[in-house]
Amino acid sequence: MPKVTDTWDPDDTGVLRLPSGRLVRGRGLRAPLPDGPAPDFTVHLLGRRPPPTAWESRWLRWPDFRLPADSSLARALLTEVWTRATAERVEVACGGGRGRTGTALACLAVLDGVRPPEAVAYVRRHYHLRAVETPWQRRYVRRFPP
Repeated sequence: MPKVTDTWDPDDTGVLRLPSGRLVRGRGLRAPLPDGPAPDFTVHLLGRRPPPTAWESRWLRWPDFRLPADSSLARALLTEVWTRATAERVEVACGGGRGRTGTALACLAVLDGVRPPEAVAYVRRHYHLRAVETPWQRRYVRRFPP
């Protein structure tokens, strides 16, 4: 198992600690950027291209209340987030920070070893009670390959 560096303060709003110890921040882009250090890498989960950031970011086309437009790209970007979380401040972000962000965080939990049927409950317990908003988002997580 890789050595995990605490890149975020685990007590900060939106920071999810995965079972391996990796820390990933989820956030809603309609809220102000939280105080503290900026992320090193963000994956924006939006229906349209996000504005540029001062740090490295990627865009995954993912309309509100829907699923990613490209499942292969989603898998690749979430794997990159999971890998980089060992040594960098990484985050996933959508408009409100619950549905798409919660779904992405649940998929990261699957990559981290949480069984797919338990991943939504894990994220709701450790990130936000209403994370993963739609039945098709829950199904996406259940079918996300570890």
